[in-house]
Amino acid sequence: MRVELPAVIALGSNLGDREQALRDAVRAIDELPGVVVSAASEIVESPALKPDGVDESAPSYLNAVIAVRSAIGPQQLLDCLNEIEQRLGRVRTERWGDRTLDLDIITAAGPHENNDRLTLPHPRAWQRGFVLVPWAQMNPGAQLPGHGPVADLAAATTDVVLPYPAAPLMATVRSGRPS
Repeated sequence: MRVELPAVIALGSNLGDREQALRDAVRAIDELPGVVVSAASEIVESPALKPDGVDESAPSYLNAVIAVRSAIGPQQLLDCLNEIEQRLGRVRTERWGDRTLDLDIITAAGPHENNDRLTLPHPRAWQRGFVLVPWAQMNPGAQLPGHGPVADLAAATTDVVLPYPAAPLMATVRSGRPS
């Protein structure tokens, strides 16, 4: 018997085939040993956010949120997510720069993390409509530790987050995967 703990992961892409990047990432996460994608939001679209605010001149992002059950700890999960980003073409040149893929752990069960590589819950998730809106859509009863109901936080955000016409992300996950 193995212990699987819940985690929430945010996905974003604003370069290349954005939708395909999200689908490839969901599939790669679901294929990680010890990790099962259990739910996925719809895909949404939002303007690019840079350190100085919204950048209307940058390509917009497609975003989504997935829930996973993970038998690996948050640090190892982060290592796996960084490897998936790199494998799918992410190049890190500037903080909050345009990217083919961004994968962030938003929450994970267990002790809170706070180190130079990982802070859980994610320190800015409570402010980010592109995380909160799809998360609330995926799980209306979700709670962000230290901040409260995700649906309330999503309703309070002034960020522009628009529906994006796409097939469900869960269709990307292998069907019939043993649990």
